[in-house]
Amino acid sequence: MTHRDNEGLVYSLKFLILLVALSPELLSLGAGVQLQDNGYDGLLVAINPQVSEDQNLIPNIKKMITEASFYLFNATKRRVFFRNIKILIPATWKANNYSKAKQESYEKANVIVTDWYGAHGDDPYTLQYRRCGKEGKYIHFTPDFLLNDDLTAGYGSRGKVFVHEWAHLRWGVFDEYNNEKPFYINGQNQIKVTRCSSDITGIFVCEKGPCPQENCIISKLFKEGCMFIYNSTQNATASIMFMQSLSSVVEFCNASTHNPEAPNLQNQMCSLRSAWDVITDSADFRHSSPMSETKLPPPPTFSLLQAGDKVVCLVLDVSSKMAEADRLLRLQQAAEFYLMQIVEIHTFVGIASFNSKGEIRAQLHQINNDDDRKLLVSYLPATVSAEAETSICSGLKKGFEVVEKLNGKAHGSVMVLVTSGDDEHVANCLLTVQSSGSTIHTIALGSSAVENLEELSHLTGGLKFFVPDKSNSSSMIDAFSRISSGTGDIFQQHIQLESTGENVQPHYQLKNTVTMDNSVGNDTAFLVTWQTSGPPEIVLADPSGRKYYTDDFVTNLTLQTARLRIPGTAKPGLWMYTLNNTHDSLQALKVTVTSRASRSAVPPATVEAFVERDSTRFPHPMMIYANVRKGFYPILNATVTATIEPETGDPVMLKLFDDGAGNIQMNAPRTSVGRSEEEQKWGFSRISSGGSFSVLGVPAGPHADVFPPCKIIDLEAVKVEDQVTLSWTAPGEDFDEGQANSYEIRMSKSLQNIQDDFNNAILVNTSKLTPQQAGTKEIFTFSPKLFTKGPKYQPEGEAQENHRIYVAIRAIDRNSLKSAVSNIAQASLFIPPNSAPVLARDRLILKGILTAMGLIGIICLTIVVTHCILNKKKTADNKENGMKLL
Repeated sequence: MTHRDNEGLVYSLKFLILLVALSPELLSLGAGVQLQDNGYDGLLVAINPQVSEDQNLIPNIKKMITEASFYLFNATKRRVFFRNIKILIPATWKANNYSKAKQESYEKANVIVTDWYGAHGDDPYTLQYRRCGKEGKYIHFTPDFLLNDDLTAGYGSRGKVFVHEWAHLRWGVFDEYNNEKPFYINGQNQIKVTRCSSDITGIFVCEKGPCPQENCIISKLFKEGCMFIYNSTQNATASIMFMQSLSSVVEFCNASTHNPEAPNLQNQMCSLRSAWDVITDSADFRHSSPMSETKLPPPPTFSLLQAGDKVVCLVLDVSSKMAEADRLLRLQQAAEFYLMQIVEIHTFVGIASFNSKGEIRAQLHQINNDDDRKLLVSYLPATVSAEAETSICSGLKKGFEVVEKLNGKAHGSVMVLVTSGDDEHVANCLLTVQSSGSTIHTIALGSSAVENLEELSHLTGGLKFFVPDKSNSSSMIDAFSRISSGTGDIFQQHIQLESTGENVQPHYQLKNTVTMDNSVGNDTAFLVTWQTSGPPEIVLADPSGRKYYTDDFVTNLTLQTARLRIPGTAKPGLWMYTLNNTHDSLQALKVTVTSRASRSAVPPATVEAFVERDSTRFPHPMMIYANVRKGFYPILNATVTATIEPETGDPVMLKLFDDGAGNIQMNAPRTSVGRSEEEQKWGFSRISSGGSFSVLGVPAGPHADVFPPCKIIDLEAVKVEDQVTLSWTAPGEDFDEGQANSYEIRMSKSLQNIQDDFNNAILVNTSKLTPQQAGTKEIFTFSPKLFTKGPKYQPEGEAQENHRIYVAIRAIDRNSLKSAVSNIAQASLFIPPNSAPVLARDRLILKGILTAMGLIGIICLTIVVTHCILNKKKTADNKENGMKLL
């Protein structure tokens, strides 16, 4: 991203992940999908390279989406259907006259087909990490779900399951069941099953067979072994987000069938709105009309694509501006590391450069061994030209010439474009770039980089990075390390474990440790770089005490790098490195460590960082996400640090927590996998570059406070004896930063009243409640009898026997800015003799489709003149047995 005449600030983001203690309890969105004339075009389904070839898998995918298209068309009242679908077949499968993939890749897919890498079933799920009404990241199906017909008995037909998941992905609605709270007490003190609609029927079953409801409920304690089984024959037509497996269910819950009292995620996340209300408010529905009654949608058409050879071309700026701030040297260091360590084996690589004209430096050369890698390094530019003018289009043209030498087209190739110059003519080649079939990753150096540079990445689905002009910044190497083949094969990709840089005074040292967990260790490399004088004195010790010294590293004095590759599998544990600046001048020293998976059947822990959009305008926050997982299983209790590097000024380091703070409710898709003794002892560390973003319209001078506290979205209410205890996660003074000034808690005996008119609901006395630091768990207990006695508080039209209350809260900062009203919590005040609190139980509802959201850290970003406030985000706790859906 670029600087625009003081209009905006550009930031580079990287995430540092260090798991210091492992507990045994332990994200372009909707890319490529367009809605035109009621039909979705460009839906991409990708099969992971680790999935074994099966001749039935592709036909079953086609059958599922074809069925889903007609089911969706009817469920949306003749509004939308699936028209064109691409299925990306891995290169590991045998060629079968498939078309060659262009810019499609596994990492850009809307639907992925891959294993869970664990014995935890075949639940389909959608990775949702944003607010109600916002798109998710992808739908995940396992091969067994698509091949094993026996699973449809519990899930329903695959086409109906696909529509359930599509509603999560496209429209941001949530599940209407709750496995942890399968029963609740309604406003009339009746025991109800969590469902939508309430017309769905069934029977209670005790340990020995069918039984009346009262045998299951003993003074509000749900008896162990009791469950509610839904009748296989139903008359209810809703809801797809509750139980699409029922044959009668053909629509979403709407205003007339929605159950706002049910304690499910849809009510919590969408402020008690029905799924249909959220769907019809989407851009898809606002910009389309139902098809005529006489017209039917055509069946979907499918394109079968297969990735070809991996082809990469580096397109590097050599204009005179690259001489500033050691840009060329830092580019050489990063490109060398990319060629020697990051690029996967058997990849074809070429190199082009440009100033006002383009030049081919190296034709495509396939990497089969280290000699091939060294040969390519020798072609990297060694000097800059005398002219300052840059022509990015000329550089890309030469890059296309390089990659087209292999198969005559650029389809499926990757361009890594690095530039520091300003080029007003990039728009001249945008159409050529878009139609090339190549993916372009852009790396902008300094604040004068070209204005339309990010458009090249946007059009082709590439990544974009910003590298500030700071000698101790490792952003350039981090950017190159993030660029992978995009195949989705995590076992072949390099994982960054360490990235640090520091200006070290003469005769001082840079000393630190890096954790090598036992899920990585193959092809491990340590890279040390310096900016002036000669190499530092290097001492590296492995966990057993063996030491490596400077002479053990392969040193390139021209590029000022020293690299050590650990033979075999690196020992798990703590590796300690020391860099001594033995020179008489300041040294900018940097260390980078990468590795690969140590075993082919055990996925390593990974972190993915990304931003919600390319830019935002002050004072709107920028959402930044980090997804920490092992395979597809979330990792909880990790220490997550985000580093924000602005154009000018020092980096801002902020900690993220999965403790429940923030704007969005998260859920772990699975119980975390078990940890080895080594992992429990040492933990693990990961690095991931999150790309770049810009914030526009930042005031040049002092300004009024415009940042309220974040909305509380995890408010819960529990009735204990004659009191109600509330719990929630504290927001901050500004979003999730700092400490709010006060809370406003209101309650009502009418759900509708508190939902529509919070300001006039009954105010709860919170004079003794002082907000704690953001991210802290808040507990507050009050007696509702003090507020609900007497008919004056009885809402009009409500029966006197209604003993249910509804509670909501908002935070207020010291400048009286108020957060949005929280989710609405509810509690029953009716307590029969010898009663006990309602206990939540797991697995009481037998059938249903799990839709889960991965463990993701989120931060609200606020830019204020010269500094950033980065805030943390909330995730749900995982359960001991099974999936927790709040």
